[in-house]
Amino acid sequence: MERNGDDSIRDAVGGQEPVLRSSLFLDHVGEVILCLNSDGLSWKLVQSSDTDRNICFRIKLGPPDAADVKFSDIYAVELIDQGVVHRSNPSSPARCLLGPEWQMHRFIVHAVQRSKSQPSLWTAAMYNFGHKDPQTCQMWVDRINASLSREMEDRPKNLLIFVHPMSGKGNGCQTWETVAPIFSRANVQTKVIVTERAGHAFDVMRTTTDEELRQYDGVLAVGGDGFFNEILNGFLSTRLKAAYPPAPADFVQSVGGYNDFSVDEPVADTSSHDEDDSPLIPNNALGAEGDSSYTDGDLKFLVPNERFRLGIIPAGSTDAIVICTTGARDPITSALHIVLGKRVGLDIGQIVRWRITSTSKVEPCARYAASFAGYGFYGDVITESEKYRWMGPKRYDYSGTKVFMRHRSYEAEIACLEIKAQEGTIPSEGQKKCRRVICRVDCKICNAKTAGDPNVRGREANWLRSKGRYLSVGAAIMANRNERAPDGLVADAHLGDGFLHLILIKDCPRALYLLHLLQLAKKDGNPLNFEFVEHHKTRAFTFKSSGNSSIWNLDGEPFPAHQLSAQVFRRLVSLFASGPLV
Repeated sequence: MERNGDDSIRDAVGGQEPVLRSSLFLDHVGEVILCLNSDGLSWKLVQSSDTDRNICFRIKLGPPDAADVKFSDIYAVELIDQGVVHRSNPSSPARCLLGPEWQMHRFIVHAVQRSKSQPSLWTAAMYNFGHKDPQTCQMWVDRINASLSREMEDRPKNLLIFVHPMSGKGNGCQTWETVAPIFSRANVQTKVIVTERAGHAFDVMRTTTDEELRQYDGVLAVGGDGFFNEILNGFLSTRLKAAYPPAPADFVQSVGGYNDFSVDEPVADTSSHDEDDSPLIPNNALGAEGDSSYTDGDLKFLVPNERFRLGIIPAGSTDAIVICTTGARDPITSALHIVLGKRVGLDIGQIVRWRITSTSKVEPCARYAASFAGYGFYGDVITESEKYRWMGPKRYDYSGTKVFMRHRSYEAEIACLEIKAQEGTIPSEGQKKCRRVICRVDCKICNAKTAGDPNVRGREANWLRSKGRYLSVGAAIMANRNERAPDGLVADAHLGDGFLHLILIKDCPRALYLLHLLQLAKKDGNPLNFEFVEHHKTRAFTFKSSGNSSIWNLDGEPFPAHQLSAQVFRRLVSLFASGPLV
């Protein structure tokens, strides 16, 4: 045993890493014995009595008298100037909130503190330790930083950040200013771009070279789901090479091998197009070899570096992606997930329509969605809400009411790829109330190797078909929990299992449709248990509309398409999150 000075002790226990102990003063607690162990810090009050405790009017103030903090929950430690450390508060009510003060040399440990009532909600905790000897404080800072170095490998050091100033209630910049100190304390370098127009982030992401992007460990969106969708599409547009989505043989014939395809309202593309940059290439043009970071027989994806992730600081109207990936719609929680280097794999849906260029050439136009693609009711709401952006998030309630009262249905034909029974089929009519397995941290279903293979070609499988009039067609890639739907559209949809949930709402009386919507808004509701609802778990689907048409809603962004095919790529991108605690 070695004693340093009068109160620092180094002790080798059981031949393991030495334990460092010191007598220090913890702000608003008093004198504690602080220990550094192999997995974190712990402390205990030196002495505690009814007259010398951190209690005021029966309310406990400050940090607990005894606690431990794991290194995995510590995101920074800093040496600060000499200043005040409050001793334990005296029993005198007159000075209860002030207490005696000591001038000491200090260091602060910044860590995560989880809410006991809401475990998914995180707050930034600060533990202010003091000592009369500056060298003792410096020693603790050095030792903690040395121990943290093992945790730093997967934590970001340099981030590109896009801030949408008009997201949600127009508080995007304010939201960033709230969380920016967390990144500063964690020594994360940030380049911040405040967007100036619609599509600004997409253009920057699309034109940023891979060499430039390799300088960053990730890209963050400070905004809502639609803003994240813009960044996601800009990121994938030039980096993902994927074959056409699988489709039934007659679907391919209906577009004449993409040579004589016609739509009621062609979408003209006046931009230049380079075939080498096309995100879609014929099914037989891709092999399994290549230098990409994510390679499949029908997929090549160039990831800037192995650490690269996307992230979201919520500042939108619904923030469904954040709620499903962290469990809390809270900017501080998301910022802490990011600086601690959390990682969760996300399925990404690829939705492809066929567009006519200015030269009358037919070619595919691909877009990507992380959470949801919806047609009919969902598309009409997003169209209507664009007229009322000045209302902020309330525009969705107002627009939703107007669209509901119109009660429009649309003629369409849908086909979805049938999956094998062992892959997790939807229960039959008599078994609709089955046990829900909710996606959460370290989800076994998402991590299972037997989950869905998103790239099975359509001609090798059976297709389930449905044709008629529909109030809505929805493809849920994740549960899509939000404040209006606490369990989401599909409660047991998973983040990374390689499947999407196709929800077809057939034309029905308005009163029945209202019952469906009320079940969505209810905790532990069952919105899919209606005769007019079809629910299919699948990896791919096709869609063709006829007559009057709606538009598609991709993560809150409009996408006009009369005929499309779609598929899901399993865990295509990584997000700075760990999954919800539910």
